[in-house]
Amino acid sequence: MSEKSTELLSAPADSSTLSRLSGSVPRILPAPHRLDRAARELDEYFEHPRKAFDLDRDLSLSQSFRQPVQRHLPEIGYGEPRSHREIAELVGNPGAVLAVGSACATNPLPVVVPCHRVVKSGGGVGQYVGCVEAKATALELDAA
Repeated sequence: MSEKSTELLSAPADSSTLSRLSGSVPRILPAPHRLDRAARELDEYFEHPRKAFDLDRDLSLSQSFRQPVQRHLPEIGYGEPRSHREIAELVGNPGAVLAVGSACATNPLPVVVPCHRVVKSGGGVGQYVGCVEAKATALELDAA
């Protein structure tokens, strides 16, 4: 975590994320007190009064096309899912539909950077960092 922003949110059992991170970061240290604001905003989001996050986001762990996609995801309104194609067009590369999916799959800040709001062009939910059921639940939460 940088001094002023949140770089990565990971579930404790998410060993794939920690493995990927360990290759680019010399040390991984727990710092729960530095996550107080993020935890408070996440609690507010799941209890419904919060529809967007005020956290500074550090997307430096994302590379190439992934970074501009992830920077645009917070622009997707609460309860207003967008297709992979719409996001590809938004970032100026309409042919990069699969790359949008890859950017969502490697999102270091799920929920805060709302990749769950990116759905299949045909109307299906699509994949998610956690699992399809978690994505469906997140979309239901947004729709409530």
